[in-house]
Amino acid sequence: QAEAYWNGLRRAGEVPFRSEIDPRGLENILSQTFILERIAPGIARFRLAGQALNEMAGMEVRGMPLSAFFTPGARSELSAALEHMFDAPAIAELTLNTEATRLRGAQEARMILLPLRSDLGEVSRALGVFVSEGNPARTSQRFNIAATELRSIVEQEAKTPAPAPKPVNEPNPGFA
Repeated sequence: QAEAYWNGLRRAGEVPFRSEIDPRGLENILSQTFILERIAPGIARFRLAGQALNEMAGMEVRGMPLSAFFTPGARSELSAALEHMFDAPAIAELTLNTEATRLRGAQEARMILLPLRSDLGEVSRALGVFVSEGNPARTSQRFNIAATELRSIVEQEAKTPAPAPKPVNEPNPGFA
């Protein structure tokens, strides 16, 4: 749903602006939706986050880095995915899982990150959705990355159209 909404905002294949995001377009998944801001190479922090993300973290996540949801071993892969998403730009889809413990079995989750432009026009924001089985214990959870899929977005540059070629079989005036 988020990707379809995001694609609907694209004009001429360009990445949409953060200011174009309207929560009403995502109301069915709003609790799992978030906005990221790139603050350094490979690092992004939560600007806005839905209630489901706060419950998964066991606290308010606004202002925290996205990497807080990941194990130390998964953070370098997350960093590389963020850099590619912002620089290419590209859509990043992550398949995640937690390790099983004696009290709780392994948990699976999915995350999609869709690049957005800031008010200045650079791709430094992202619309994301984090879908998980929940957090009944309401304690902080950290995820490993099981798979990463990066899909390039081909932005169309605004170019002036090339002049139409002249027809090949046009008669040459003055040639008999």
